Amino acid sequence: MNVGMIFKVAILAILRNKTRSLLTCIGIIVGIAAVIAVMAIGKGASTMMVKEISSMGNNLMMIWPDRNRKGAVRSGMGSGQTMTADDAEAIQRELGHLVSAVSPTVNVSSQIIRDNRNWNTRVSGVSYEMPEIRNWVVGEGRFFEESEQRGYARVCVIGSTVKSNLFDDDEDAIGKTIRIGAMPFKIVGVLASKGANGWGQDQDDTVMAPYTTVGRVLSRSKFRAVNMMNVSLHSMDDSEEAKREITALLRQRHRLADYEDNDFETRDTTEIMNTIGSVSSLMTVLLTAVAAISLLVGGIGIMNIMLVSVTERIKEIGLRMAIGATPANILCQFILEAVVLSTVGGAIGVGVGIATANIIGEVNHWPIVIEVSSALWSFLFSAFVGMFFGFYPAYRASKLNPIDCLRYE
Repeated sequence: MNVGMIFKVAILAILRNKTRSLLTCIGIIVGIAAVIAVMAIGKGASTMMVKEISSMGNNLMMIWPDRNRKGAVRSGMGSGQTMTADDAEAIQRELGHLVSAVSPTVNVSSQIIRDNRNWNTRVSGVSYEMPEIRNWVVGEGRFFEESEQRGYARVCVIGSTVKSNLFDDDEDAIGKTIRIGAMPFKIVGVLASKGANGWGQDQDDTVMAPYTTVGRVLSRSKFRAVNMMNVSLHSMDDSEEAKREITALLRQRHRLADYEDNDFETRDTTEIMNTIGSVSSLMTVLLTAVAAISLLVGGIGIMNIMLVSVTERIKEIGLRMAIGATPANILCQFILEAVVLSTVGGAIGVGVGIATANIIGEVNHWPIVIEVSSALWSFLFSAFVGMFFGFYPAYRASKLNPIDCLRYE
């Protein structure tokens, strides 16, 4: 009996019990579909996070002052008063071989008023180099200049959300005056829309002004305290060296003894990306492991059905052996039946998984990344499951005695 004949017999045997064959495939279909969908969503989420973090800035490192403490209670990051604009200027001045730009940030929350309209938002006092550091694009007008920063000018750049709440759709905001708290500020630019970030925060709901001005007239800090610093490095390859140099410089400026902890915290985008990537990979592995259980159940189902099939077809097996079929032919036939069941289930599962992932992505507006390699490996794995779990029933069938088979009732 040649391979073509064995394959034909296996297909005919499967088609004789279409409903049972389909039910046998369901475990494989569910398992493969779940694996494909989980991997596509997980890969899409990782890609989205990497893109989101990359959009935060060019070779970005962020430094926060130590948190405020009241007894055992610690306030949020950046709430301390241990870092000043002078620290940022010192980093720019002394570490220019590693650092391309530094922007101190002074954050205040304030009511923005324009005529009879008002809007509450965050006001960020930043450096004129902020667009370069954090990849901000000015959609209308311009960003404020270094001379305006040095001169404590009351100028600002607003986000598109702030503009939509203070101005009509067709109204030009450039050159108009708004009041931040009780202080008048002239609008010199409108930032291009960035939308929500990965944490759901509206990045367009912001007002940016020179940190010198915000520190003097809004936060009114006597010591030029800042809430954080955004540091742009020449290259992220130098991030570890830059972190060491910045740490040493700030410890020296803050007169910290060797036994004292840092009164500031540093983070860079590589560190954040690695952390998110590790969490995302762990969740993908865990969900894939759960989905793989369905494959195991499907494989056991194939073994069970093939054992039943062997019992039902004992006379057929005996007759084939009587007319010349060898044990190897019988073994190949039943293994092939199991492999066909699992591969058909795997092919359907790949299609269902891709469709499911795309539907979930459309409904939730998530990016979906379906890799051909993952679909191919899932399909090949389904074939392996059929071969593995189909071997024992096939082996039992090949070891049957043809005389006993012909006598079987």
